[in-house]
Amino acid sequence: MEKIASFTVDHQALLPGLYLSRVDTNGQSVVTTFDLRLTAPNREPVLDVPAVHTIEHLGATYLRNCSAKDGVIYFGPMGCRTGFYLVMFGQLTPEEIEPVVTGMCDFILSYTGQVPGAQPEQCGNYLDHNLSMAQFYIRRYREQLSHRRFSYPG
Repeated sequence: MEKIASFTVDHQALLPGLYLSRVDTNGQSVVTTFDLRLTAPNREPVLDVPAVHTIEHLGATYLRNCSAKDGVIYFGPMGCRTGFYLVMFGQLTPEEIEPVVTGMCDFILSYTGQVPGAQPEQCGNYLDHNLSMAQFYIRRYREQLSHRRFSYPG
């Protein structure tokens, strides 16, 4: 079997950033996947599960309501719990979506109240949220975005 693209990235050299993970085409359709890497893999603790869940709910809420909403396909956590994937229609660059990602971060950082979708009829694990930890991770990530890491190391 072929090695999938994300396994070819040197995770020992990877730092928090906003990376272009891949661009896929199928006929006329183009889809771009971004790697929103919040922690340095294998060198920092992974993200706390309740915080990941909260970031996913708040991030998806923002992305499905912002100016880029028609281009958003998916936003969700990586299995390794070091970041999130953002999948969008079109051939896009990290520089083009950076304002969307910083807007999402700012939305999460300023959010107060009950997490959207955190009701038993709306979520399969509605009690597993942590807004303050989510904001802790996003505050740290928002600061890391200023380094403008857009390309994978190596």
